[in-house]
Parts: sequence; C-alpha cells; structure tokens
Amino acid sequence: MSEELKQYNFIVTDEMEGERIDKFLTGLMDSLSRSYIQKLLTDGNITVNEINIKANYKVKAEDNIKLYLPPAITPDIEPEDIPLSVLYEDNDVIVVNKPKGMVVHPAAGHYSHTLVNALLFHCHGNLSGINGVLRPGIVHRIDKDTTGSVIACKNDAAHASIAEQLKEHSIVRKYHAIVCGRLKEEQGTIHTLIGRHPSDRKKMAVVHSGGKDAITHYKVLQRFEKYTYVECVLETGRTHQIRVHMAHIGHSLLGDEVYGTVKSPFHLEGQTLHAKVLGFRHPSTDKYIETDAPLPEYFWKLLNNLK
Repeated sequence: MSEELKQYNFIVTDEMEGERIDKFLTGLMDSLSRSYIQKLLTDGNITVNEINIKANYKVKAEDNIKLYLPPAITPDIEPEDIPLSVLYEDNDVIVVNKPKGMVVHPAAGHYSHTLVNALLFHCHGNLSGINGVLRPGIVHRIDKDTTGSVIACKNDAAHASIAEQLKEHSIVRKYHAIVCGRLKEEQGTIHTLIGRHPSDRKKMAVVHSGGKDAITHYKVLQRFEKYTYVECVLETGRTHQIRVHMAHIGHSLLGDEVYGTVKSPFHLEGQTLHAKVLGFRHPSTDKYIETDAPLPEYFWKLLNNLK
C-alpha cells in the first residue's frame, strides 16, 4: 500500500458478526458512502485478516479489518457566470435567494453549477477561505431543493463573525413551508435530539441519545383542506432539521421524498420549503441586517391552487 494512504484498523465484536462488510464499515465511518466503501473493496484498499475480500463478505467475530483511505483529490472549482438573485451585498457579506435545484457547494461528483461556482464569478474570487477550496465563503447551507436566503462571506473576519452568531443561535432564520395534514395547534415548539438514522446513514432522525439538541418553533399561517401553510423558526440549525421535526409530529413537508409519508398529488421537485427571512449582526458595523426572500413562483402558485 502507498505511504500516502491513511490506515484505519477495526476488530469485529461478537454483536457485529454476520453483517455485510460494506454496511459494517459505512456504519463506523459515516463520512464515507456505501458505494465508496464498495469501490475501496474493489480497488483492494480493504483487507480482512490481510486478505482482499468482496462487498458481500459477512464479517466474523475477531476479524481484523484494515481500511486504507486514499488522499482526497481536490479539484479546481471554476467561477461560472450563473445569474444570482442578490438580496444584500457589501464588502463583507452577500445574501442570495437560492433557486430550487441548485447545490450550495461542490462535493464529490458534483463540481460545477453550484452556488459556490456562481459566487466565485460574481465576487471575483473574493470569498473567505476558512472552509477550504470546496466551500469558499460558505458558512451555512440549505438543501438542494430548498429555496431562499443563504449568506456567504467575502473575508475570514466576516466568516468568523457569522459563524459565531450561528453557534450562539443569534441569527434569525424563518422558513415558510407547506406541510401535509391540518395542524391542531396554532403554534408550538419541537425540541428533540437529531442524529443519523440508525439504519439509513443518508437520513437524519429524531434519536433518544447520541444526537444534537434541535429546537424548531412553528406557527400556522394559513389552513387548507388537507395541508397547512406554516412558518418555522430555527433556534438551532441541524441537518434537515425542519424536515425531520415536522415529519416527527406527523406533518411531513409536502413533496418531501425522503421524510414524507404522503405522496404528493402535485408535480413538485422536492420539499416545499423556503428560507424566507435571514437576520444577522453585520460583521463590521454590528448593525442588524434583515433580508426577506420572496417566495418562488412555484410556491405561491401552489398556495393559490390550494385556496
């Protein structure tokens, strides 16, 4: 094995016996996808008792597993002339209204047509470098099919300030969503732990232990026969928090193909969720800035249809 490969060692315990090795390793290393684990197996970068095995191998107690992880290859992220809907901009920060279907930052297999590519062009490369070359300027993100406000930073001082505000939960984040069913209460608070789903590592879930504190406040904006239009205010910002929380109380987001329990009768591309209001203290002036992203066309048309 190359000296550049990073080595991980695992010993299989009795209770883990009988699980497929690709699933076993994905559970231990949730930063790696199951398909990538399978590629490592094919490439000979995983051995069991010093022997190369296949992805369908079922681990046995006392198996000595070695995983050799190749160094990450960082691609060049190119600026792209993609139109942006700018809600606020100055020398420190920029807030944009992200459209549906746009990924916020590049990831494996998806290095173009992202918000970062657009920001690199728009800001002439002047973005903070704290999060590395794949996520320049990015302090937080929203899902590909969630629309609305995203703030990016143009220098490291601004990045540190906004990141600290996110950490202390002082940034105002109000989302608008359409959920399935009719909420009984006019408003409420959901307070749980959120962590990785125990059996599906690509999903998040409400968990009883091992997760992170998650708080969502919601209130009803409008009621329809089978749906409810709500505002959700994030006190914390966990991955998929609103989607997980609303599904947890039995009112999944309309169009949510991951956490939804009701098939949408409408032609939607993912969940009806929009990051509408974003409020923060300016990194340089400490003045409170608040932006309000207009609802996307598909969203208000859907609201009119529901009426």
